[in-house]
Amino acid sequence: MFPRPIESLSPQAQWIYKLSLPIVLIIWLLPLVAVLLTSIRDPGDITAGNYWGWPTSFNLLENYSAVFNNSPIAHYILNSFKITIPTVIIAVGISCMTGYALAIYKFKYSVLLFFLFVAGNFVPFQILMVPVRDFSVKTGLYDTITGLVLFHAAFQAGFCTLFMRNFIKALPFDLIESARVEGVSEFKIFWYVVLPLVRPAIAALSVLIFTFVWNDYFWATVLVQGDNAMPVTGGLKSLNGQWIAQWHLVSAGSIIAALPPVAMFFLMQKHFIAGLTLGAVK
Repeated sequence: MFPRPIESLSPQAQWIYKLSLPIVLIIWLLPLVAVLLTSIRDPGDITAGNYWGWPTSFNLLENYSAVFNNSPIAHYILNSFKITIPTVIIAVGISCMTGYALAIYKFKYSVLLFFLFVAGNFVPFQILMVPVRDFSVKTGLYDTITGLVLFHAAFQAGFCTLFMRNFIKALPFDLIESARVEGVSEFKIFWYVVLPLVRPAIAALSVLIFTFVWNDYFWATVLVQGDNAMPVTGGLKSLNGQWIAQWHLVSAGSIIAALPPVAMFFLMQKHFIAGLTLGAVK
């Protein structure tokens, strides 16, 4: 299931690994390097086709300040926080309860219900675009932050339930049985016994969902039309003029938009890694 430690491989395999690792890393980082260079280029470089060469001038402050001056990106970033934070709270909260129910309680059709949550993860969002948009228009949720929060929470609930159910299922069941024998209510078992034990999993899941929702572009453009509820991923297109492409500003805006999830990952790195490796040490 987990990869073998590199120290256990043959000397030849270790040599190939050490040689190929920096090469793969450079190839993987090339798009990010291109965006970083474009974000500080002069517009004339892009017009001349100088996408990968050394910039003729460094317009770091000019380009990044122009992003805030030429577009309401601060408003878009605020909208992204208004959409992402409630979605994470709702999706993770619901998944903790459903994961607890599916992992602990034995009832008829529990396996079928769990498979329904799992199957929902494999439905391509694109085929749901038309019915979801029509439903949001009929219910008044179209072009609102509330609509995006509810639809994101609904679509993420399947993956979150699968994630939390597997972690709660791995807990020692005797611990829960002992609490029941002592007369502890089910809610207190869930709140004071189960949730503290799966705290690393909750932290890891919160980071994942925050990144998924923050970086969403599809539903942001399908369910939102105006600037009042537009998140930053959909709002970046406003940096391009109607008749002229300003890729240096779009690149700078993309770097700014990517900072919050990156910052959250580094802040939660310890809990994120602990949550992902929790099942490996059981």
